[in-house]
Amino acid sequence: FLGLPLAFLPKVGKKTKSFLNVFSAGVLIFLLYEIMEEVLEEIAGDFKKYQEGLVGLGDFGSMALLFIVSIAVGLGGLIFFEKKFIQNNREKASLNLRGSYLALMIAIAIGLHNFGEGLAIGQAFIQGSIALAFTLVIGFGLHNATEGFGIVAPLSGEKPKVGFIALLGLIGGGPTFLGTLVGSFFASEVLEIIFLSLAAGSILYVVIKLLQIEYKVKEYQASLAGALSGFFLAWGSEWVTKLAMKI
Repeated sequence: FLGLPLAFLPKVGKKTKSFLNVFSAGVLIFLLYEIMEEVLEEIAGDFKKYQEGLVGLGDFGSMALLFIVSIAVGLGGLIFFEKKFIQNNREKASLNLRGSYLALMIAIAIGLHNFGEGLAIGQAFIQGSIALAFTLVIGFGLHNATEGFGIVAPLSGEKPKVGFIALLGLIGGGPTFLGTLVGSFFASEVLEIIFLSLAAGSILYVVIKLLQIEYKVKEYQASLAGALSGFFLAWGSEWVTKLAMKI
């Protein structure tokens, strides 16, 4: 929610709008990198266990297949959403409405990612690492503020309703709370891989849509500045989290 007030910026120009849209893409590209790194490390760990004879080929294969299927579902789910609810109404939809659809899809993708973060908080709690759990809460909170920027960037200058912005915050941030509850009761590598992979597929789709829009706008300097700003701001907030965990 800390990043959501960006949606209430006054009317912005074409270059500023382009900067903000690709800023959102930059944040999402970093999240995609972060998710893929974490999931592939999990699968690599299972492969190492298979090489050492600790698990069977079926166990390793099932986790790899789960990763592939979940990414496909995350990507395909938003393709279906756009085809059913956006493309069929494209001629009737105003620019503001299309921006709302895009913001909603970004919130869904980030929400899936944040469920995985919630699982990490819950696992720290169930293992008795209360200090680590609180550190993760603070760190993820700082990091997720940039995600709030990313969610509402397509809405800047369009005077969205406060209720809709609050709904976006609930969709994007609420799963962190739900994941914490689930993670505090039991550990599940399968559940973590499913939600992180779903998030990866969803984020990949949204990044492609944002870049497609900006290709038509052709404000390349603003787009480049936005992409780099979003990526490095998200990357910087991640390092703040890592440093806080060492304190």
